[in-house]
Amino acid sequence: MIKRFVKCGILGWCLEILFTAFHSFRRREMQLKGNTSIWMFPIYGSAALLNPICRFLKNKNLLLRGGIYTVLIFFGEFITGTLLKKRNLCPWDYQKSKLNINGVIRLDYAPYWFLTGLILEKILTGDHRDNKM
Repeated sequence: MIKRFVKCGILGWCLEILFTAFHSFRRREMQLKGNTSIWMFPIYGSAALLNPICRFLKNKNLLLRGGIYTVLIFFGEFITGTLLKKRNLCPWDYQKSKLNINGVIRLDYAPYWFLTGLILEKILTGDHRDNKM
């Protein structure tokens, strides 16, 4: 479980850095600076808790799996964002986005969470004989 937690935490950090760097490129900031927060590691790492769900859904329809992962990620984002916001520690603020919920969820990010969920599924359900970490 700890190895999966670390894998998910590092994957989340890397995806977030790439995502934010891509958005800096869209703003014509050619330094392509990506960023994240230390708080994000345990948030992304907690995706390891999805392992039993991923194993259960692995052979189901792609849209069903991705949809369930999207809802679960939104739920996790809402809970963690709300808790961090109460302590003024939330590293993201979606208040300015049209499709936000309490400033901690952006519904227009659903396609990103859909794909992220499928990537996490691949990592969490990989072949254990080859999966040393």
